[in-house]
Amino acid sequence: MTIQKNISLKPYNTFGLDANTSHFCQVNSLLELKQALIESENIPHLIIGGGSNLLLTKDYEGLVILNKIKGIQIEKETDDHVYVKAYSGENWHELVQYCVNKNWGGIENLSLIPGTVGAAPMQNIGAYGVETENVFDHLEALNLETLEIEKFDKGACEFGYRESIFKRKLKGQYFIYSVTFCLTKRHQLHLEYGDIKTVLNEHQIKLEEATILDVSNAVISIRQSKLPDPKVLGNSGSFFKNPTIAKNTFETLKSQFPDIKGFEQAHGIKVPAGWLIEQCGWKGKRVGETGSHAQQALVLVNYGNAKGNEVYQLALAIIQSVKEKFGIVLEPEVNII
Repeated sequence: MTIQKNISLKPYNTFGLDANTSHFCQVNSLLELKQALIESENIPHLIIGGGSNLLLTKDYEGLVILNKIKGIQIEKETDDHVYVKAYSGENWHELVQYCVNKNWGGIENLSLIPGTVGAAPMQNIGAYGVETENVFDHLEALNLETLEIEKFDKGACEFGYRESIFKRKLKGQYFIYSVTFCLTKRHQLHLEYGDIKTVLNEHQIKLEEATILDVSNAVISIRQSKLPDPKVLGNSGSFFKNPTIAKNTFETLKSQFPDIKGFEQAHGIKVPAGWLIEQCGWKGKRVGETGSHAQQALVLVNYGNAKGNEVYQLALAIIQSVKEKFGIVLEPEVNII
């Protein structure tokens, strides 16, 4: 483990933003991480994984630690379930593919989500009717003050929509070291999202005969058709959360905007943020070196030379226009530094 100075973070964030850090290192083990934290105890630190949920608006004066702690193992197994432990530096999509190929079900709907395993519980990542909490068993996290490992079960993580306790009360206090998922051997497929059914039908796959591999392939196909590849066009996937509003608020908006869509949740109606942004005229609109993607308004992109603050100002402008038109305040899903 070597701490380097004055390093560009452009290769380490999927937006492709050229911000620098005063100190940088890569860690491949828990021991190396502890060593890095001890050696840099007098300066701020930022631990990153795939850099897929990160907006760097300025240079970072501190130590950026790149997490490359990897490994996948079976923790225990029953007739119906397998408990898979993955270390936080593992690539998320590679873990999904590994499990699907082993015929372990539950995360196939989360195929092709960028980032690392450590971000899965922190963000409670989700797609096509499945969220991390649905398959989560427990995680191990390093207390950054005591440097001791602590165990968190599902309740302790306080999962919410695209959030957890690690994004709120315990933000910056823990490093997620490993995550254990409870996956199925006998599968209950999640096909409620129409796009998945459409793709399966196009491939002449009967819904009652579909496998977790079929679902994974369908999700990959859908995501590739809608979302830009960060290697080609810098982005962090969905920039905003889909807002949840009160049912009576939704009914009022429905009378004004008959085409608005809503999905009933436990605490209200979830409205697609992409639709709101599109109605405000942002879809496909370019502002300097940034803009809203032509295929998915929810995705903000870097056309090549955008600065982080330029993307941030675009996000603020979108938030303001949605608020003015619909009375809804969008929240960023990405971590803004």
